[in-house]
Amino acid sequence: MRTPVGVIIFISVMLLLDTYVFQAIKAVSQGASPRTRIVVYSVYWALTAVAILGFLFFVYTDQSFLGKKFRTFLFATVMGLFFAKLIAVVFFIMDDLRRGIQWLAGKVLFRDTEADTMADGGITRSVFLSWLGLAAGSTLFGSLLYGFSNKYNYDVRRVQLSFNNLPSAFKGFKILHISDIHSGSFLNKKAVAHGVDMIMKQNADIILFTGDLVNDKATEMDDYKEIFSKLKAPMGVFSTLGNHDYGDYVQWPNEGVTKEQNLENLKKVHEEIGWKLLMNEHVVLEKEEQQVALLGIENWSSKARFPKHGRMDLAHAGTEKYPFKILMSHDPSHWEAQVQPNYKDIDLMLSGHTHGMQFGIEIPGFRWSPVQYMYKQWAGLYEQENGNQKLYVNRGFGFIGYPGRVGILPEITLIELT
Repeated sequence: MRTPVGVIIFISVMLLLDTYVFQAIKAVSQGASPRTRIVVYSVYWALTAVAILGFLFFVYTDQSFLGKKFRTFLFATVMGLFFAKLIAVVFFIMDDLRRGIQWLAGKVLFRDTEADTMADGGITRSVFLSWLGLAAGSTLFGSLLYGFSNKYNYDVRRVQLSFNNLPSAFKGFKILHISDIHSGSFLNKKAVAHGVDMIMKQNADIILFTGDLVNDKATEMDDYKEIFSKLKAPMGVFSTLGNHDYGDYVQWPNEGVTKEQNLENLKKVHEEIGWKLLMNEHVVLEKEEQQVALLGIENWSSKARFPKHGRMDLAHAGTEKYPFKILMSHDPSHWEAQVQPNYKDIDLMLSGHTHGMQFGIEIPGFRWSPVQYMYKQWAGLYEQENGNQKLYVNRGFGFIGYPGRVGILPEITLIELT
């Protein structure tokens, strides 16, 4: 987006949306006094100018200028306005299509049609749809602003999972599952520490982290090593890598830390905070002389734009003799693409990655998020038809991009095996 062409395209789209939205504002304010209309129009275009200047400021100033917190909220606000207007325009296009069809029908049938029809309450259909579009856009933008306050509002979800082949010694075994910490996005150490305290209060037997410790760089953990090193469990803390941990989304300088060295540094971070990083391997968990296998692989995704570093053949080798197997794999698309067809003895797979897109609706009997159009398994529990294999997708402990959560809260999952 830093390229002049990319910036010009984005600003052009913004102005196009603004012009379209302005037509709706003119329609709904046509009954107001001339002075009121001048004020409304001036405020609207002033906000548009501020949004464009804010976007240019974000793109063309150094990341350290005015601080990470200000820049994060500036970017989120500009993008929030952009998507709010995009949603509003959907309604305006519906009205334009309606009027176009009405005009065309009138021409084809060789008769005049009314310029517009009246909706309930005596306003024209166009004005009604304009109000509806503006309301939808305003609701979205207001929701995004409200979501800023939810990014550390950790939600403890307790899940009981039943398996017929679970060794008796592991009945009641408690797994604390977290994913997608994204330490590079954090702005409040005290709030993060509170989340870690919440994890410890669950008194789990083991803690499993399924990838994306950072956004890009190992140094993002410098201020949070002490906090996350407090995570302890009787059977240990185990972790895997996610797509962001490889540093694929930033440009690395020719001098200084290389991308490869950054990954090695990140592996050392896991070690320094007391987490056992599983790199295409497995460990054996033992309780009362009974054993289960815990496998952990590097990121593996069925989506073309994400890496396939994971090696199930290496991690699975030698686990055949264990009656129960748990797999840690960051991307949930791995489940249907490789685990289900080729590794039918994996009983439970734990993933993250989607964050539930940090935006959606979850109420009893209904769940929706835009991410479901990209990922079939995007949050919560999924089971094979025969119930032999289960997948749990954690909604993420942290956040990235948008510094908030709307409807999809940051998650701490306590899984009890029964």
